[in-house]
Amino acid sequence: MYLCKSMSKTVRFLNIPIRNITAEELLEQLDSGVLVTPNLDHLVKLQTDKEFYAAYRDAEWVVCDSRILRQCSRLLPESLTEAIPGSSFFTSYYKYHSNDPDCRIFLLGAAPGVGEKAMANINKSVGRKIVVGSYSPPYGFESDAAECQRVVDIVNASGANVVLVGLGAPKQEKWIHRFRHQMPGVKLWMALGATIDFEAGNIKRAPRWVQKLCMEWFYRFLKEPRRMFGRYFVDDPAFFYHFTRQLLGIYRDPFSGRD
Repeated sequence: MYLCKSMSKTVRFLNIPIRNITAEELLEQLDSGVLVTPNLDHLVKLQTDKEFYAAYRDAEWVVCDSRILRQCSRLLPESLTEAIPGSSFFTSYYKYHSNDPDCRIFLLGAAPGVGEKAMANINKSVGRKIVVGSYSPPYGFESDAAECQRVVDIVNASGANVVLVGLGAPKQEKWIHRFRHQMPGVKLWMALGATIDFEAGNIKRAPRWVQKLCMEWFYRFLKEPRRMFGRYFVDDPAFFYHFTRQLLGIYRDPFSGRD
C-alpha cells in the first residue's frame, strides 16, 4: 500500500501525496499510526534518501507542515486547505486530550534536561500527568544497537501509548520506521522536530504575523544562523527546481518511476 492509507483526499508534491486535511479534522481522526509533517527540506531529502522515502511511504499520516508548500499548492489542480505546523499542532493535541486518561505521552529527543522541562510545562498546563516520561538519547545513538534497545525498553516501561520523537529529519522518521514494531503498546507516533524545545521554552515560535507571511523559516534562521544556513540557503532551494519540473509534467519519482 502506498502513502496515506485512508480515503482522505491528497495533494501530490513530487513523490509524496500529502493529506488535504484541516487541523480540526486531524485532531478528531488521529488515533493511531505514524504522523510525519513534510516541508521543503523533507521533500528535497525524499529525492535522494531511499530509507527516508521508505519511512514516508509507510507512514499513515502525511500532513503539510509548511505554509510555503500550501502557497505552492495553489499552482496545482487541487490546493491544500491549510498548513498544520507540527509544533503548534502538538500543543492542540495534548490540550484536546487533556481529560482523556487513555492518552499517555512520551517525549523522545532534545538535549539533556529539555524533555523533563517540557514534560513539567505540559503537565502543569493540562493539570494531570499526560506526559509520562522523557528521554534524551546521546548523539549518534541511532547507530548504536545497545542504545537503541535501551530506548525501546525505556519507552515500553513508561506505559506511554503516544510517542513524540524530536530528533530532526530524517533521523526521527527513520528511527520510528525501524523500531516502532518493538513497542506494541504505542499506538501513535509523531515525528515533530524541535517541538520538545518549543514546549520547554528553549526556542520561541515566530510571531503570528511572521508565520502568516510564510517567513517563519527566516525567523528561525535569524535565531540559529550557523545551524540553519545550509538548510535554508543551500539545500531547500532545490525544491523549486523539482516542483517546476512537476508543474511542467516532466518530474519523475527517483524511486518508483511514477509520474
